[in-house]
Amino acid sequence: MSEKYKNIIQLLREHPLYIKVALIIFYVVGIVAIYIPFTSDFFISLTPLALLLSFGQLMLFHRDFSIKTMLIFALIFAAGFLVEMAGTNTGIIFGEYSYGPTLGPKIGQTPVLMGLNWIMMIYLTAAPVRKLKTHPLVKVLLSSSLMVTYDLVLEQVAPAIKMWSWSGETIPLQNYAAWFILSVIFHTLFVSAKVKVKNELALVLLLTQFFFFVFLLPFSR
Repeated sequence: MSEKYKNIIQLLREHPLYIKVALIIFYVVGIVAIYIPFTSDFFISLTPLALLLSFGQLMLFHRDFSIKTMLIFALIFAAGFLVEMAGTNTGIIFGEYSYGPTLGPKIGQTPVLMGLNWIMMIYLTAAPVRKLKTHPLVKVLLSSSLMVTYDLVLEQVAPAIKMWSWSGETIPLQNYAAWFILSVIFHTLFVSAKVKVKNELALVLLLTQFFFFVFLLPFSR
């Protein structure tokens, strides 16, 4: 990386407030645009870009790029994607569902970005809990509970913005059970490997994404 880009990254890291404000504005604009019929489909189609930008901003404030951490990221990416692919092709893991066009290119009827999304969501739900002075198992369970809470809202909006849809339009309870079990496994990896998740942007990004879907709940009706 050139010295110029290193200086830009360092400058951004020294002023996280600018990134936080820009992030919130970005998602607020997205909410408004989705409610406007003329711009709705276009902004929904930008979902892959929004996911990539969000992940990129999160990594901007991530400090630990050791081989161990990168291997954990790669493992969660691969495992998350493969589980999603098995789920959508068999209906056994999460229930009967299929992905729409919103999340971008697919392999085996599954968007490749789902692997990246698993990394980001595990990271985001680990960061605020890691600060607590409690047993590692409690941290894993709390982080996994945050994942399921997030999913409870996400599932209501996902069909409306063409992310995925459920057979019979009913979300089975096994979906939430599977999310929790997978979250426990991935968070256990994070805790066991002591992945450093101290990140100035993590909590803001988690809350921004969560309330993005909360404010889109009326749109999904």
